[in-house]
Amino acid sequence: MRNSDNNLIMMTLYIIGVSYVFNQMVESIDSQIKLEFNKLSVEEQLKNQDLLDKIEISFSLKSSYPIEDPKELSISIKNKTPSTAVYVDWDNCAFEEFDGSSKRVIRRSPDLIRDLAVPQTPSLIVPGKTLKEAVTSESALQRDQESGTYTLKRAVADVLKWKTIPVKALKIQFNNFMDRKQNFEFSLDLVLRLAETNIGIAQGQNTPPLYIVRCPFTVKKLPWTYALPWNKKR
Repeated sequence: MRNSDNNLIMMTLYIIGVSYVFNQMVESIDSQIKLEFNKLSVEEQLKNQDLLDKIEISFSLKSSYPIEDPKELSISIKNKTPSTAVYVDWDNCAFEEFDGSSKRVIRRSPDLIRDLAVPQTPSLIVPGKTLKEAVTSESALQRDQESGTYTLKRAVADVLKWKTIPVKALKIQFNNFMDRKQNFEFSLDLVLRLAETNIGIAQGQNTPPLYIVRCPFTVKKLPWTYALPWNKKR
């Protein structure tokens, strides 16, 4: 065999090897998503309920997530009033998922989550202070049969669920999402109560009125080029 033939074979193998590595790299980074919080919608709701000068709601989001994340959301709720207590009624808060189903919100504690049937104590935000919590959906948790505790196993915005769901129309939607032809939307619905600081939220005729604030999110599939270190849009 001539040297030119050997060189051609080596060059062909090299190109195949480089192509394989490149394709593997693209596949590994082509699963990034972005969460966008619609803050304007929340501010409009607060304004309509005469709460805009009393409450501020925000979320700490990363620029991108692996498609199997995030498994929880970091929320901040600020009480901007001088003398009113704000209560977050966690047991009545809910996640509205892609398919329209509603799941209970679970406030994450520092330790492992215990029985989900145990009621969650409402959080008090005193005047001028900010509550910061990590929250998740009950559908994101999985129970360990031996310990009886729960750990985070799924994303709050569980896009991958639509990949394996046995409904053709939903699989088409997943493929459209991966091709960046479609976005998914979900929301965190907060239930808040406002009361004078010396009243609390005891049941009965003095129970303060509740306010529902829908925090909408859009889930977008990012192009694989987004993960490149020199991409200025990151």
